[in-house]
Formats: sequence, structure tokens, C-alpha cells
Amino acid sequence: MLIGVPKEIKNHEYRVGLTPASVRELTSRGHQVLVQSDAGTAIGLLNKDYETAGAEIVATAAEIFKRAEMIVKVKEPQPVECAMLREGQILYTYLHLAPDPEQTKALIASGAICFAYETITGAGGGLPLLAPMSEVAGRMSIQAGAAHLEKSKGGMALLLGGVPGVAPGHVVILGAGVVGTAALQVAVGVGARVTILDKNIDRLRHLDLIYGNRITTLYSNEQTVEDSVLAADLVIGGVLIPGAAAPKLVTRAMIKKMKPGAVVVDVAIDQGGCFETSHATTHAEPTFVVDNVVHYCVANMPGAVARTSTFALNNATIRHAVALADKGWKQACRDDVHLKHGLNVCNGKVTYEAVAREIGTDYVNADTLI
Repeated sequence: MLIGVPKEIKNHEYRVGLTPASVRELTSRGHQVLVQSDAGTAIGLLNKDYETAGAEIVATAAEIFKRAEMIVKVKEPQPVECAMLREGQILYTYLHLAPDPEQTKALIASGAICFAYETITGAGGGLPLLAPMSEVAGRMSIQAGAAHLEKSKGGMALLLGGVPGVAPGHVVILGAGVVGTAALQVAVGVGARVTILDKNIDRLRHLDLIYGNRITTLYSNEQTVEDSVLAADLVIGGVLIPGAAAPKLVTRAMIKKMKPGAVVVDVAIDQGGCFETSHATTHAEPTFVVDNVVHYCVANMPGAVARTSTFALNNATIRHAVALADKGWKQACRDDVHLKHGLNVCNGKVTYEAVAREIGTDYVNADTLI
């Protein structure tokens, strides 16, 4: 198969779909790989590294989209990229379609076969291609939140970990999944006071066994969310419903009653966000203020640590990329139900039920197309 890796064009996005090591995995199996010139240069992955791994370096994304049978990316295709997709071409990347009807319509119109990293499941449960980026974003959320609590960045002038004789900041984490657990690790590490909420009692019990009285665990309902958010200095939103829009756990009314200068970090913004006041921002302009509360809602947080993120992502994605290349998409889906769960749009049809429901279009079972 001829596989193409274009340079990412989203704002401040420096990750790359395949590392040289991943390219070697594919070329050693007889596949051809096209990599756009300087696709990985910003994170130290040079053209010569890709050439050594067996890739062909090409000048433009247009050539890659024209020639390749499968496109491997990191972020969802931007409108100019959607316009270059063609019928029958495989797209393998993050998509986050539920809150993005325009992208969904463009992919439907393209006729491409679109696999979303974030809905591919794992044999042991969970979302293994989303997990590494969730780990990165969860850890970064405390880092970003702590920075924006500084007065110069609009916050309440608070040091998250405190100092002897001065109380630490209070971090509230909504969701005890991969994002929440990663955020919890860092928040506890810097000495913050931490409250974490979830509806999964077993998950809360597990965290309580690990952290004991260093954290507070609460069952998530409207009352506990509101009480916790109003008491917080920093709130991390890390709630996910696979493939669907994130639930709006924190209302505008709650935001209005929060402490002036408090910070919210909406890690769920890729799926629409779990704060009612959220809208996506970029690394160039990461924050905005609503009712004296600083909102950090960068939609590609791991892009800020793109080298770490690229290697972590490739560790998870390369297995399915190899399967798609070796077998073709139909046979790969027949052989692996977890990969089939990643098929979101195919031949002009929406094949992921939660996406179809969110954007108000017909759902077609993937089995009927395979």
C-alpha cells in the first residue's frame, strides 16, 4: 500500500502521524511511505531520518493526498485537507466528529474511509489510541492551570502547592478516567489539595486505596459538582463519552459563582467541552475569561509537547496502521472488531452511532459496508 504522511497544519501542531521507526515498520513489510518535507523537523525528526527508514520525501501535501491510498495524520483534517480527500482513500487519524458537523459533512462528501483513533477500542476495554494523549493532556492540565493561576496570566495570584504556613490551592478534577488520573498524579505531586469526582465507585475506591487521605473522592452528581467547583481554585474537566459530545457538567451559573481569578482547564474540549462556557482555543491564544474565571480550552494540548506526544501516539497507532496496510480496510475490520469500532465515516455514510446521533444524520452499521 502507498501511505502518505502530510505535515500537520492546525495552529501550533507539531506532532507527526508516523515516526521514522513507524515508517520502517511499514517499509520493511513492502509498503511505500510518502512523508511531506519537514513534517517532523520541528520535533527533531529530520527528512534524512525518514529517508533512512525507507520513506520518500515529497514537497507538498497536495502530492501526498493525490498519490497515497492511506493518509496517516494526528489531528482532524482541516477544510483544505478534507477537500483533497477522495473516494475510497483511507484516513487514519483523530477525528472528534460529534461536536464538528462541518467536518463530518466534508468527510461524508469525500467518500473516504475514515478511522478515528479516539473510538478504536481495546481488548481489555478502554480506548487505547486515545489513552496516551489523554495521559499527556491530563498531566499538562495541572501544569497549564498552575501557570494561569499566576496574576500576570489573569489568575488569582496563587501558588498551587503553597508554602509552609500558607495553604495550597484546591484542585477539583471532574472524571477519574485516564485524564483525571494523570492530572491527579501531578496535582498530588506538587502538593495541592485535591478532590476528584466520578460516577464509578470502583474507580474512586481504587484511587482511595492508592492515595488515601491525600485526596478526597466524591460521587459525581449535580450537588457535589457544584459544591466542589465553587470551592475550587483550579478545575480540570476530563469527562468523556466515547465518540459523543462531552456532557456539560459545569453550568454558566456555576462559573458565575466561582472565585474570581479561578482557572478551569477543559481537557474535553475536543469533544465539545464539559463546561457550558467553553469554546476551543489555540496555543497561540490559549485562554479567555468569563465572569472573572480564566478558561484554558486548547483543543490540541499535547501538541505543546509534540515530541513526547508523537512517540507516545505512535506506540499505540502503528499496530492498526500495519493491519490496514497489510490487509486492506475491509479485511482488517473483519479480523478486528476493535479496529472496526474506529470506522466513523465510510463511502459517504456515518458508521458510528454516537456521531450520527449528535449531528442528526442517519446511522449505517459498518457491517453492511464491510
